[in-house]
Amino acid sequence: MQQVVMTPSPGERLLRFVGDTVRFTLRGAKADSSPTSGWQAKLRTNLGRAALLREEIIRARFENVPFAGASWRDIPMRWESGEWSLTLPLTEVGYFKAKAYFIDPQGYQVWPDGPDFGVSVHPDAYRTANTIYCAFPRLFGASKTAATTADSKLEAKMNVLDEQSFTVIPPSGKLRDLTRELPHIFNKLGCHILHLLPVNPTPTTFARMGRYGSPYACGDLTAIDPALIEFDQRTTGVEQFRELTDAAHALGGKVFLDRVINHTGWDSPLRENHPEWYLRDDKGNFASPGAWGVVWADLVELEQKHPELWERLAEVFLTWCRRGVDGFRCDAGYKVPMPVWQYITARVRTEFPDALFLLEGLGGGWGDTENLLTEGGMQWAYSELFQEFSGANVQGYLDHALKQCARVGVLAHYSETHDNVRLAEKGRAWSLLRNRLCALTSVSGGYGFTCGVEWLAAERIRVHGCTGLNWGRKENIVPELAKLNHLIANHPCFFDGAKLTRLSPPGSPVFALLRESEEGVDAVLVLVNNDLERAQSLRLDPRLLVGAPISRSASAKETNTEHADQEIGAPSMLDLLGQTPPSQKHASGQMTFSLEAGAAYCLSVAAQPRGLHGAAYRHARAQAAWAMQATTQVLSAETVHVSDSRALAA
Repeated sequence: MQQVVMTPSPGERLLRFVGDTVRFTLRGAKADSSPTSGWQAKLRTNLGRAALLREEIIRARFENVPFAGASWRDIPMRWESGEWSLTLPLTEVGYFKAKAYFIDPQGYQVWPDGPDFGVSVHPDAYRTANTIYCAFPRLFGASKTAATTADSKLEAKMNVLDEQSFTVIPPSGKLRDLTRELPHIFNKLGCHILHLLPVNPTPTTFARMGRYGSPYACGDLTAIDPALIEFDQRTTGVEQFRELTDAAHALGGKVFLDRVINHTGWDSPLRENHPEWYLRDDKGNFASPGAWGVVWADLVELEQKHPELWERLAEVFLTWCRRGVDGFRCDAGYKVPMPVWQYITARVRTEFPDALFLLEGLGGGWGDTENLLTEGGMQWAYSELFQEFSGANVQGYLDHALKQCARVGVLAHYSETHDNVRLAEKGRAWSLLRNRLCALTSVSGGYGFTCGVEWLAAERIRVHGCTGLNWGRKENIVPELAKLNHLIANHPCFFDGAKLTRLSPPGSPVFALLRESEEGVDAVLVLVNNDLERAQSLRLDPRLLVGAPISRSASAKETNTEHADQEIGAPSMLDLLGQTPPSQKHASGQMTFSLEAGAAYCLSVAAQPRGLHGAAYRHARAQAAWAMQATTQVLSAETVHVSDSRALAA
């Protein structure tokens, strides 16, 4: 049997974007697998058949019919330069598979060993500049400027009323309060995505926990919590929500909404009207979900075996898309079976092909995350970097995350989430370090933080309450975050396709990451001292920095200094975050960087990148993606000879 070699390899997975291409090659170990010897090669794939694939998923899941593979087809490959090849344009969002094979002169198929190749194709708009601002609308009212909302006297008075069976719920921030802060979020901070915690009605009396009730104890899944609405005689709650999404879009931003489909609150109309859709224990009681040994008693868990429930949930997502939502943070998404997500994402993309799904998979296994990011139709997942602190643990996790980001989907680095202790509890230096670490190691700029981080809010967010954001305080990190967001949104070393190489040795408290742009004309060196208590140094071999900024500035001073310590590079090196660069010394063929405790740098020899960058890059890629999509509507994908993206943009 002839050995067959396919590239990309069978079983390999890649992340690409609409407007990219993927090139397949096939060759045999023998020299006679050519057209002149009677051989042929074909690619079996469902690339270019997104509509058929979605239709088959919907029918198979809802009508309980087996997959027939109707979206698959065979495309002839071309003989070029001693191998068979085929380049296909990527014009549709989704997860697709492919595998190339030979047909020998006798008509027998000869396949390479291994499973199908898979490619996750993401919307073009998410190549770059994906800084996320997570906002809890309730917190944007009168308590916004408070450092803490603890008031024992007031709470004592409310407790007395509670004991007398009164319902006491203090005022909440409104959607319009948050809308008024959008210029701060999008313009001043430079964020690009507003992530909203759920805005559905929360419990007020029945099964309410805490003073306010949790937004994750959702009532009506398509309604707006009346507590978030300013009363007037002109608008509805939905219209005030549309005011928010319209204002975000007008500022060039996108809106993600937290959606919960693993559970609801006890007072949800869904439980009243369809109790059969809920999970019960062996005693017949409705079951509450939980994780990490904690039961969430104000929630009741859905049982995901009913296709009618899937259809209802898909309509919920579509309703929010029609109100201007661009993507969804899928709470406890790993607890919902993959086929349910596969069905929902297929239904949503039939109407909104660019809708993005962000998996909250914390607590689930990596296998579950990978399946949901591919077969399940999702694109992003929460990174776990926010809970890794030592140099060794940070390095170990990032080795994993950077590899998986290139394979299956972006792992977004939230510096802190609404579920965690606030970074500012440990002070300004700690918050700044962790935000810089998350941003500078992000892929496609996938980095986020929770409202109040910029103001060094130290009071932990309580989803059952209303906490202070410390808003407007003199001591803050607003300028530093704005600088950070501007950098990762505009420098090509933080764009899609950038080559990322860890240079720091195992266990080092200093993390070193070489970032080289896809064009290969720009490079930056990220250095982060994860030790907040002590200064640390890092020795690097300059030969590892081929093409990197340090090697260029250092090369002129390396001659005849093999045995002499000499500080180098300081006049010509820049830190792109506006700091004084760290000291560097060259001795015995090694380069040593000295970093103060908690320091983080992004080093370059040039203040401005040489390659296409910023809005010009995004505009050109959007033009190229449009051109590719338009062309393949007229011609079949296999007949389109794709040139480079700049030519397509032109």
